[in-house]
Amino acid sequence: MGTKFNQSETDYVILADKGMFRDLNPSMAFFSKGLILAFLLFTMFDVDYAASTFTGMQDWIQTNLDWFYVLSMCIFLGFTFYLMCSRYGSIRLGKDAERPEFSYFTWFSMLFGAGMGVGLLFWSIAEPAYHIQSNPFLAPGTANTIEAANTAMQITFLHWGLHGWAVYVIVGLALAYFSYRHDLPLTIRSALYPIFGDKIFGWRGHVADLLAVFGTLFGVATTLGFGSGQINAGFSYLFGIEVDTTSQVIIIAVVSILATISAVSGVGKGIKILSEANMWMSIILLVVFILAGPTVFVLGFFVTNMGDYIMNFIPMGFWVDPDPKGEWQGWWTVFYWGWWIAWAPFVGMFIARVSKGRTIREFCLGVLLVPTLVTFLWMSIFGSTGMYYELFTEGGFGTGGIIAAVNEDISKPLFVVIEHLQLGWLTQVVTLIAITLIVTYFITSSDSGTLVITTLVSMGNENPPSSYRIFWGLGQGAIASVLLLAGGLKALQTASLAAGLPFAFIMFMMMYALMKSLRADFEGVQQIREIAPDNQTDRTDHYIAILNNR
Repeated sequence: MGTKFNQSETDYVILADKGMFRDLNPSMAFFSKGLILAFLLFTMFDVDYAASTFTGMQDWIQTNLDWFYVLSMCIFLGFTFYLMCSRYGSIRLGKDAERPEFSYFTWFSMLFGAGMGVGLLFWSIAEPAYHIQSNPFLAPGTANTIEAANTAMQITFLHWGLHGWAVYVIVGLALAYFSYRHDLPLTIRSALYPIFGDKIFGWRGHVADLLAVFGTLFGVATTLGFGSGQINAGFSYLFGIEVDTTSQVIIIAVVSILATISAVSGVGKGIKILSEANMWMSIILLVVFILAGPTVFVLGFFVTNMGDYIMNFIPMGFWVDPDPKGEWQGWWTVFYWGWWIAWAPFVGMFIARVSKGRTIREFCLGVLLVPTLVTFLWMSIFGSTGMYYELFTEGGFGTGGIIAAVNEDISKPLFVVIEHLQLGWLTQVVTLIAITLIVTYFITSSDSGTLVITTLVSMGNENPPSSYRIFWGLGQGAIASVLLLAGGLKALQTASLAAGLPFAFIMFMMMYALMKSLRADFEGVQQIREIAPDNQTDRTDHYIAILNNR
């Protein structure tokens, strides 16, 4: 085993130079593999016991820690707004002379594809259709009315808006900053350097990275589980394939293989091509819904919902259910917050990899606001279209088929709404485009997650060994499959909640470390400009000196 040095003798990572762990950190490789194998064996040995364990874990978290998830997300959002408006906004995520590698269109495509993907297609119609029937914010007697539809969209915006994207901003910003500006490995441990110093290369760093692997693995597996159900529903609509767990496991296996092939090709090839393809197909689908659907209603509803969200996202974001027996917040808001946090290491690292050279302010604006606005537009077009056909169908509420589809199988509403568009022979074409988009988002999420996990276990190597990309690409599919077998939706939700909880504490440490480092960086740059304005080495030396004296 050899020691590979970066710029100084204290800035090192230990990677094996031969054997089965070549170009990997043996400890990280061993424990991360042990994690996935132990989980698979535990679940497959006794599926019923595993299912009851997942149920108990979910109930405990939702009963006792709802306040923690709610408060944490509000703090994350407030911190992001502070960074965006602070004096540190002009600091570049890289050396001062570096500029972004990707165009804005490609950058936004990658952000959107990795950060949202399957979830948008899965929940955009189904979630508002659930909330219009019942939710804690409804005024008495307004269920299943236009007032309820407005409240349902506000809740959907809350779950898919600024709070969630702020999580990605914090993790992605910390990773890009410490890696590209201060030459530390592209791993979670690097964001803790101002706290632990060189000790991040020991067990402390291993724990942080393993928690990130855990979050990425189960966060992506949750998405794969949801996506397979919707693909299965689409194939059932087009080809009559039975909707069942076996079909969904087969779908996960096939897509995991395709995703692994994409991950082996790297960010600049497979993932870039798929991300841009996703964006174009998404645009086509949006245009079809706008032109063929209730255009005036949808656009008006979007404007109304945007205004309501701006007025209410802070109080709604701080709301904690006072009813100790209430289950709605646990099943919805707390689940979403855990899911966002579980996805944070995966999406944050991916965003960091494609954001080198951008300023902190540009990064915050781009990652927080642009995807949020696109998400709201998407949710309004799809969700409002579904509620319109349910509310204003000739037979009255409940006869449009959307509510019935949601209550029967959460994967079906998208295809029911496409039928309502009355496109004639184009219905089959649009359905096929929707299924293709689900598949490509599915692949994008999986291959991005694979690259992130392999980067973590190889201590920041941005081109990890292909054999490990294959192992983890297939491993994600295996985890998603056993979760479906061990409890379906409840097991998937529990995985995200459990994975997100420990990483939330890592995020608080990252925020503290980032602020400590930004102050040192800013002061170091200000001091050195008068001495050597073009000397990056001197700036780094001043930064380290100031950091060590704090």
